[in-house]
Amino acid sequence: MNKLLLTASLALAFSGISSPLYARGDAEAGKSHAAACANCHGSDGNSMVGSFPKLAQQHSSYLIQQLNAFKSGDRKNPIMSGIAMSLDEQSIKDIAAYYAGQKISANPEPTLPNNDDDDEPSETGETVKQKSMPELLAQGADLYRNGDLTREVSACIACHGPSGDGNLPAAFPLIKSQQPDYLIKTLNDFKTGARTSNPDNIMRMIAQKMSEEEIKAVSYRISTMK
Repeated sequence: MNKLLLTASLALAFSGISSPLYARGDAEAGKSHAAACANCHGSDGNSMVGSFPKLAQQHSSYLIQQLNAFKSGDRKNPIMSGIAMSLDEQSIKDIAAYYAGQKISANPEPTLPNNDDDDEPSETGETVKQKSMPELLAQGADLYRNGDLTREVSACIACHGPSGDGNLPAAFPLIKSQQPDYLIKTLNDFKTGARTSNPDNIMRMIAQKMSEEEIKAVSYRISTMK
């Protein structure tokens, strides 16, 4: 019951956040603009490199929000800031409309990096058995659905929905089938404060309470959602 209350209260709180207007972009014009993005994000928004996010099927409201954040400097990335500053308001809407109309691709089943499957010493000096990928996926599924009430880690489902589809009016991003490496980096950036453009720093408040293992677990789980 407490977990349900936490999820419900978060959903109600977030519903009060002001959201961007629905984009009225020209997808055909956006396709032309997006040609410059293909090297990193793929021709249809499905990046082939784990460090670059997939943009296919992403909500236009979220893409507009993030491009404007890069343009204003609220979100920092030398490459993206330079690209965003060259775009006018209509071009941003057009690009968002193009990517929103593409279909996100499914990921292969995640595997642990070679250096992630070794046992590690704990703070007490005892050897800690590292979890297997099936164990991490199960842990990530539980965190996604239920969060961790004892440490005030909220359930991802509250904002991103049961299938990771996000929320268009609130500009909460679609996260299903996202690159796991990108998800891990993003959560760590929120945790450390390297990324602060999230409304009211909600993601920072959540991520800073998560352990490294939890971040990996929920990222791997999200990457398998379709």
